Amino acid sequence: MTRISLVVSDVDGTLLPKDKILTEGNKRAVAKLREAGIGFTIVSSRPTIGMGFLIEPLAIGLPIGAFNGSSIVDSKLKPIEQHLIPPATTQRSIDLLTEFGADIWLFTNDKWLTRNPDGEYVAHEKRAIKHDPAIVTDFTPYLTGACKIVGASSDAAMLQRCETAMQQTVGDQAIAVRSQTYYLDVTPPGHDKGTFVEAMARRLGISTAAVATIGDMQNDLAMFAKSGVSFAMGNATDDVKARATHVTDSNERDGFAAAMETVLKLA
Repeated sequence: MTRISLVVSDVDGTLLPKDKILTEGNKRAVAKLREAGIGFTIVSSRPTIGMGFLIEPLAIGLPIGAFNGSSIVDSKLKPIEQHLIPPATTQRSIDLLTEFGADIWLFTNDKWLTRNPDGEYVAHEKRAIKHDPAIVTDFTPYLTGACKIVGASSDAAMLQRCETAMQQTVGDQAIAVRSQTYYLDVTPPGHDKGTFVEAMARRLGISTAAVATIGDMQNDLAMFAKSGVSFAMGNATDDVKARATHVTDSNERDGFAAAMETVLKLA
């Protein structure tokens, strides 16, 4: 087996528990990787503005991936590579989410925009990314700068149906996949967590077989497929677990830290 040289981790449901507070156990796990000479970075459906609070406590010096890897930024959150959803596709996505009755958010590189400040997941997202949304009445002025569109709803079955319809609607002009049971993300075409893994491997001059990935949701499957070793969290659904090479404990029980102990044995 190829020696593991880099770990790429999802954030929500993986590195962070439900309260969105980084645990001491997971901090120590990343420090152990660093001591062993193994690189570490994160990739998430989160916006760029929602990633910065993790950089200092985890001493991340490598580029990180925002918006499911369609934006790559440095450790100062300055863009290295950024891609946008085509404006017409952004509008179609908004129209479909409206039809399904989901709450709609639009993210640019530095803004979170919503028409509904009282949406059922707005407070949750504020706590998660540590930023407030800008309230707008119309998304039209922002269609040319969309990094991600999100449909939010507690109706998981509806959002799953919406995911299928969205994939048909956007075709090859965007990627539509749920990052949580309550979030449907629409991101730029041709870029996902798997392409982020490939980009990091090229940057570091290593094989993707030397990369270990860890996540919990369908949007993590793209990076599982591109890495030599993959870990599904214990809180992941069975279909995600089935696509990983290993299954660890849940995010509420420091499953990330347990997985990193296995990585260290493979190093």
